[in-house]
Amino acid sequence: MKNTGNFLYKRLDEYGNSDYYPFHMPGHKRNGKYMSSNAPVKTDITEIEGFDNLHHAQGIIKEAQERAASVFGAEETHFLVNGSSVGLIAAIYASTKQGDRILAARNCHKSVYHAIELRGLYPVYVYPKVHQNYGIDQGIDPEDVKKALQLHKDIKAVIITSPTYEGIVSDIQKISDAAHQYGVPLIVDEAHGAHFGFHPAFPKSALSFGADIVIKSLHKTLPSLTQTALLNIQGTLADRELTRKYLTYFQTSSPSYILMASIDRCVCFLEKHAEEAFENYDALLDEFYKKAENLKHFDILDRNKLTDLSICDFDRSKIVIYSNPVTACGNEIYDVLLKQYHLQLEMASKDYVLAMTSLCDTQEGMSRLYEALSELDNQGKFISLYPKSELTFNIECADVQMNIEEAVSAQHTSVPLEFSEGRISAEYAYIYPPGVPFLVPGERIKKEHIDKIKTFCRSGFSIEGPNDPAMKKIQVISEKV
Repeated sequence: MKNTGNFLYKRLDEYGNSDYYPFHMPGHKRNGKYMSSNAPVKTDITEIEGFDNLHHAQGIIKEAQERAASVFGAEETHFLVNGSSVGLIAAIYASTKQGDRILAARNCHKSVYHAIELRGLYPVYVYPKVHQNYGIDQGIDPEDVKKALQLHKDIKAVIITSPTYEGIVSDIQKISDAAHQYGVPLIVDEAHGAHFGFHPAFPKSALSFGADIVIKSLHKTLPSLTQTALLNIQGTLADRELTRKYLTYFQTSSPSYILMASIDRCVCFLEKHAEEAFENYDALLDEFYKKAENLKHFDILDRNKLTDLSICDFDRSKIVIYSNPVTACGNEIYDVLLKQYHLQLEMASKDYVLAMTSLCDTQEGMSRLYEALSELDNQGKFISLYPKSELTFNIECADVQMNIEEAVSAQHTSVPLEFSEGRISAEYAYIYPPGVPFLVPGERIKKEHIDKIKTFCRSGFSIEGPNDPAMKKIQVISEKV
């Protein structure tokens, strides 16, 4: 796209410093009275003259979205101000009709399940294998996708998550080829891969491998405000008209110009400075990983340790830290780094922690993380409060008895968790983050689910989804099936 110099963020800055008086929303009238002193009220506007309309973009927002498409290598791009979740929901709605069948990776984000529920879809699941040494989900096997498409000829769309929260990338090219062979679009939740494709040290974007709709969370790994994301489209299998329609349905009718300007500024930054910024970022990560090789009691995940064929690539921006050998619960490592070293990590899982990095990280910050790990390493290995046997288990294949909408709409009853085995769940259960349900409404509850819930609770994790936060009881379908 030709650079016209007509940028949304610049126009907002100019407008915020002008003498225009706002007889329009929002109610703070751009003066900050009665609000926090650092609230960005001067540029918080509504759809007024000269600033276009996200839901009917014809001017400056249209130009900004075209600029983003050019930078990210898409044929069409839409700004998302309700996060990646709204893009996933809109993409699923645009690719299916009520009651259709969809092929979904079982490790998709909860928003995918919400779309399946609201659309009344019948999911067919493909399951990532669990890595034998590290206990994390591997990539989706393209052969499993092919088999599912062969078996269920009425599948209307395929959706997977790549990369995973831990940075595991699936073979998008082969999965895309399989989906296209059966004439269905591939939707990729690439929320954690907004930085893909800008430097050879990081994986390529799913767009470059033929995915039809790719959703990226700018705010996760790029310099952009929370809630900002992009929906990218290419090819002819994705219904663009319906995608635009459902984005207007599911996104707020009062989109924040501050958020849209943040997207535009991020895109402009990448357009001008991506090469230099990613070179510096790569060097920073290289230094950390090289020093981390000296740690004796911590095992830092890297590409060389992930040799399974279903793992196509690994995103080294995700620093995944295990105790070595795996003895400590992730919560214990997380708490020590937070309380003793004031390092706030992204996530603690059952036996590892995740430090998310981005090109905005500093030498000082990365050094602090390594120095904290080095100091702990010199003190000796962690002695966990939780027996290792309680922290090791795999997710079993779901026993789906009815679709999610049917289960949620059915009559429910509450039973003690202890006696729920064999009943059909009426609730979701997941740890957030990452927000991947290990139990979904309509699935039969197994002993493994009960053990998993108990173990997470004993290990200090909070289970989200159920009505009873203490997880003493769980909602099930009233009649046994």
